Amino acid sequence: MNEIVYKGFSKHELEYQYNPRESVPEYPELAKKRAEASRKARSTLKSWLNVPYGNSAREILDIYAPDKAGGPVLVYIHGGYWRTGSKDDNCNFAPTFVQRGATVVLVEYDLCPQVTVTDIVRQTRASIAWVYKNIIRYSGNPAKLYVSGHSAGGHLTAMALANDWEKERLPRDLIKGAVATSGVFDLDVVAHISVQEQVRMTPEIARLNDPLTHPPLVNCPLVVAVGGAEPKGWQRMSEDYFNYCKQRGMQAEYLVVPGANHYTMSEHMPDSGSPLTQAMLKQLGL
Repeated sequence: MNEIVYKGFSKHELEYQYNPRESVPEYPELAKKRAEASRKARSTLKSWLNVPYGNSAREILDIYAPDKAGGPVLVYIHGGYWRTGSKDDNCNFAPTFVQRGATVVLVEYDLCPQVTVTDIVRQTRASIAWVYKNIIRYSGNPAKLYVSGHSAGGHLTAMALANDWEKERLPRDLIKGAVATSGVFDLDVVAHISVQEQVRMTPEIARLNDPLTHPPLVNCPLVVAVGGAEPKGWQRMSEDYFNYCKQRGMQAEYLVVPGANHYTMSEHMPDSGSPLTQAMLKQLGL
């Protein structure tokens, strides 16, 4: 019953350690609160909504622009374990950054099981390329492009750093800084927990999209952040990714947000006094 399955955890323990819905049972209320704040931001900020960056119906993005043109651009990739989530419900932090002069871009992507994690990595990389090529038309400065993401979005941020942008005839260093919060950096664990029913991770997909075997090719400042109230297994993923990047010469910083669980991490981002938000604003030069 308590047989060790993976990394010293039994199957029951793995579900708690690596499925945030188990470790934060009140997540529906927290998600509802974030969605309500996001709807308010969508309705009040200057924006271009549902701008296509590809051919799929979900290959779209939202752009929130400040009054003054030419500021930094923050591309944000939402989480949901690659199988849920929406840009519409994850822009609650945008006003805090727009008011300080950043152009904020929320990326949408297709979800598992309709597509694979490999497809989603390709889509989010394509969205970043689109932003670099087009954001000047929406007041942003492509020379000041930053990427951030939470949970699955943290993984997708890591894979954006691991991309060889020069193969796409883009500057190798087009990403000037990155923040990965509470990222899913261990893809092998997915096969051992219930999200596998939708994610359908295979050894091959895990190998192709493993941030711990695909080192960053973009050498930029990186903040790896995790909630202090997240389970030890989840925190370990961020620790491992931080150490992996640090050992490869990245300008990496590790940040534990006191008292934050997987879902309240997003409540810290609208708060300009939060250590997480302060680290992000500092990276953006704001």
